[in-house]
Amino acid sequence: MLQRGGKVRSAHVEKVTARNLKPIVDEIPHDEVTVMTDTSTMLESVGKGRTHHQVNHSADEYVRYEDGLCITTNAVEGYFATLKRGVNRVYHHVGKERLHRYLTEFDFRYNARKVTDAERADMALSGAEGKRLMLRDSKERLAKGGEERPWNVSRSTAR
Repeated sequence: MLQRGGKVRSAHVEKVTARNLKPIVDEIPHDEVTVMTDTSTMLESVGKGRTHHQVNHSADEYVRYEDGLCITTNAVEGYFATLKRGVNRVYHHVGKERLHRYLTEFDFRYNARKVTDAERADMALSGAEGKRLMLRDSKERLAKGGEERPWNVSRSTAR
């Protein structure tokens, strides 16, 4: 979900269906949301009971204005295109068990797009403050008496 001019929040959904999306949209109070989708039949019921506008991509409609309101899905489609490019070109493979981490990373990048690099770095570091990332294989290696360092260098040769 993307708030126009605001933040994006993404989540892994096992199968994208109206039944799976409706509870996610329903988490937002009715008076705070205008749903904008394309004319996919799956998304029709997601906006029921809310202000819901659709653009018809099959009729080459991508943006239209109604009563001064710009109706478009371009921002969320741009975010998704960036996410797909990152996965396909940078990471190449993303497993289901860690997909939420990649989504969180791309959410952070999008949400921090209007700040300087220094401010973004401060945001990232402050978000990690007081947290420690431990991967399972590190714990298993330590349990077997191995070294904490992930690389294969003996202590005598390390400088």
